Amino acid sequence: MDVVLSSGHRMPTIGFGTFAIPLPPPDVLTSIFLEAIEAGYRHFDTASSYGTEEALGRAVADALDRGLIESRSHIFITTKLWCTDAHPDLVLPALKKSLQRLGLEYVDLYLIHWPARVKEGTEGFDFKGKMLPFDMEGTWEAMEECSKLGLAKSIGVSNFGTKKLSQLLMRATIPPAVNQVEMNLAWQQAKVREYCRKKGIHVSAWSPLGANGAAWGSLAVMESPLLKEIAVVGGKTVAQVALRWIYEQGSSFIVKSFNKDRMRGNLQIFGWELSPEDLERVKLEIPQKRGFAGEFYISEDGPYKSGDELWDGDA
Repeated sequence: MDVVLSSGHRMPTIGFGTFAIPLPPPDVLTSIFLEAIEAGYRHFDTASSYGTEEALGRAVADALDRGLIESRSHIFITTKLWCTDAHPDLVLPALKKSLQRLGLEYVDLYLIHWPARVKEGTEGFDFKGKMLPFDMEGTWEAMEECSKLGLAKSIGVSNFGTKKLSQLLMRATIPPAVNQVEMNLAWQQAKVREYCRKKGIHVSAWSPLGANGAAWGSLAVMESPLLKEIAVVGGKTVAQVALRWIYEQGSSFIVKSFNKDRMRGNLQIFGWELSPEDLERVKLEIPQKRGFAGEFYISEDGPYKSGDELWDGDA
């Protein structure tokens, strides 16, 4: 199942996430990505900061050699511009490095990972004293250049709130095709989704199951009594119910499981629907809380001095 982006390109609804802490060895990663291709995944989401581009590139090359996919055009690759390269002069060189690591001539989607810039050479997520002013318009202009050169079929953003999107759209020649944000049943993003719908920006969900295994995540989705009840009645898993809800909102999602059974199970969200009653209950009864507060990006000496400034007050 695909969505058609404002760029005119098609993107598979279900993306396979490649971010993991700790990161398995490269050869293990490559075999996991090959398993995902065999299972039916055709959209892979990576980023320069994940350290998975090379392993993913090898998996794509192996899949082509083995005939698992007929051609490069049959697989959709998303990667992202990291904060150390979020400057007009650094965007194109950063994408070229990503392409080199991936072993590809183009990516299908290139995203600004965060609306933030940190000093070049910064490693990890300790940004204290390293945040720099973010030239959003200049950086986006360089993203547009990547698109015009054919190095990125579509371009977009990630973790942008409504005010930043509005500011960007005022100057953009090519509007962002996608805004990838944290979105799940415990953080439903109604305001961002409605804004993006009006502006023709497709919303893609990261952390669609609440990232319950990650340091910043929660069990609010996977341990929800309501979702467990809906899953049992419908003969589905909680994950399938949660992912189906995102799909029914018109959004796509990036889901990550390196477990073969769950990997396959997460694809089984088509051919059935949530009832109107269930949709109403999950809208009203599940407490809403952002899983990742973005504290790395908030500091007294940086451009974002509060969560409201970082997230544009979108709740």
